Amino acid sequence: MNKDFLRKLIGGILLVSLIAICFVKPIQEYFDIPNHITLFEGQQIDMPKVVQASASLSSDNSIVALSQDHQSVSLHAKEQGKNEMFLELAGFPVKKVDVNVLKDFKVIPGGQSIGVKLNTVGVLVVGHHQVSTNEGKVSPGELAGIQIGDIITEINGNKIEKMSDVAPFVQESGKLNQPLKIIVTRESGKVETELMPQKEKDEENFKLGLYIRDSAAGIGTMTFYHPQSKKYGALGHVISDMDTKKPIVVDDGQIVRSTVTSIEKGSNGNPGEKLARFSSDKEVIGNIKRNSPYGIFGELKHGIQNGVMDKALPIALSHQVKEGPAQILTVVEDDEVKLFDIEIVSTIPQKFPATKGMVIKVTDPDLLGTTGGIVQGMSGSPIIQDGKVIGAVTHVFVNDPTSGYGVHLEWMLNEAGIDIYEKSQEKAS
Repeated sequence: MNKDFLRKLIGGILLVSLIAICFVKPIQEYFDIPNHITLFEGQQIDMPKVVQASASLSSDNSIVALSQDHQSVSLHAKEQGKNEMFLELAGFPVKKVDVNVLKDFKVIPGGQSIGVKLNTVGVLVVGHHQVSTNEGKVSPGELAGIQIGDIITEINGNKIEKMSDVAPFVQESGKLNQPLKIIVTRESGKVETELMPQKEKDEENFKLGLYIRDSAAGIGTMTFYHPQSKKYGALGHVISDMDTKKPIVVDDGQIVRSTVTSIEKGSNGNPGEKLARFSSDKEVIGNIKRNSPYGIFGELKHGIQNGVMDKALPIALSHQVKEGPAQILTVVEDDEVKLFDIEIVSTIPQKFPATKGMVIKVTDPDLLGTTGGIVQGMSGSPIIQDGKVIGAVTHVFVNDPTSGYGVHLEWMLNEAGIDIYEKSQEKAS
């Protein structure tokens, strides 16, 4: 056996051994430690390590403390700022981990049933209708190229804010036999068109040939509010018009308290629904400034209580949420908020905003007995895990009402105009 062959044989054995070591679970977990770790002040994260491994910080400062033994590495966040952790295996550097500590941040969880009143920008076109004239049936609005889902914002240079603004222009235009100059907004932008109103046969009034509406209402669930700014988030998904199925463009709106009157229980292929009414006092508890894919957002007039968890709780970012037991706060009768058990079936650590970050399953026998699982009107119910607010219920699976999607709280905070990273970035710069 020559020396070259022996050298190659030993090299091959070492290579195979190294590859095999990498597939040993503790070592694989060591390599799986993320390249970036974000913590809030006071939080601690524990990571497994192997005997031959060691960890160190780039600088010994007051931002984060490191401790380790033969089995684990622990990072304890002390104050906002940034640091770096270096991992070594058998004396060789294998990974650099950026550690970002954010200012301690807490929100008050919701769970209350709320009534939602939206005031749209202009008036919403929800359908076409035929006007019976002496020449036959025709829809002036359709002939003018106005589409379902369009929003009429201007007629003859005048701003349109509500349905009652439209009628005088229509009648005047018809009598003068002059077309209306109309501006509508749609997803592609603003569109200008002309519309000639038509008189219904055997009637005196002129008509547009359009069905229009100027506001929308519904119910949902409060997710959270920030005790200092009173900024809130609710629903966890966009409000779309029931007729056009398109997101409603909000000029402003209000939220009021609501009371659940009954539950239509869900079943496979038929999601259930909370039936509710606005509370009798109709007290406005907050405004609506934004209707986005992540819910509705605005500011409360004052703090509100759920009677179950009325103290501010820490939050979890998307990468900190884990599979396993959790709870939701929601109302199934009157206005009483209760805590129910669920399971986080899967969760996706997201670097960019997305509306579906978790799959959840209702496990609480009381909630299953009452609702069959997730029902309409439950959207926005805050999800609590390990004493932290982690997100909100958004959608139910049509063919399995016990399960549905959740959105990570991180993205709802962003939509509410709350930047949890801002102060940390300012300090780092």
